[in-house]
Amino acid sequence: MVLGLAARLAAQPARPVLRVAVDGVDGAGKTIFADELAAALRQRGREVIRASVDGFHQPRAARYRLGRDSPEGFYRESYDYAALRRALLDPLGPGGSRRYCTATFDVAADLPVTPEGMVARPGSILLVDGLFLHRPELREVWDDSVFLRVAFAVSVPRGAARGPGFGSPDPLDQSNRRYIGGHQLYFSEADPERRAGVVVDNNDLDAPFMVCARDVAGR
Repeated sequence: MVLGLAARLAAQPARPVLRVAVDGVDGAGKTIFADELAAALRQRGREVIRASVDGFHQPRAARYRLGRDSPEGFYRESYDYAALRRALLDPLGPGGSRRYCTATFDVAADLPVTPEGMVARPGSILLVDGLFLHRPELREVWDDSVFLRVAFAVSVPRGAARGPGFGSPDPLDQSNRRYIGGHQLYFSEADPERRAGVVVDNNDLDAPFMVCARDVAGR
């Protein structure tokens, strides 16, 4: 399935870089999926730029402005989308400088970062994994996109298994209210499954399968 998706992306024109989102809920398996897709593209001889929306968090004070348990705050305040576009997405799009960086903020240190900029080669493929990537302010930026469909009953325990600090494995536990509620807001407002170029069922990490693939021009 990943090989087929790599073939789909490799066949598309890069202007000058093909910008691709890998979206899904917490615990959907986005990072591993995007890494596997990157490896498949590199095997085809394509240069791949890997990035995550996690490099573009808002400061802690902004993220929790509406309260630490707020679903609204999780959905609306987690990331600095203007910085994501300014530093990464727009430079790699039509007419862009191709000079980019993959992070502007260190969420662990709660401090901005100023990494050295890089220059993308024409024809490269950018794979960005992360949450909420089909929001209205981003959806027209992507040349193609993937949404990983995973039920909360699967994704929440999977996320909790990362270790202490990642919440309860019970989707109904109060500690998960912020995250599940935030995703439900996202689904209601952005309808990512309808917007995505490709929808993949990733409930079974060992057997993902493609649910649907849409013509990019018709998205």
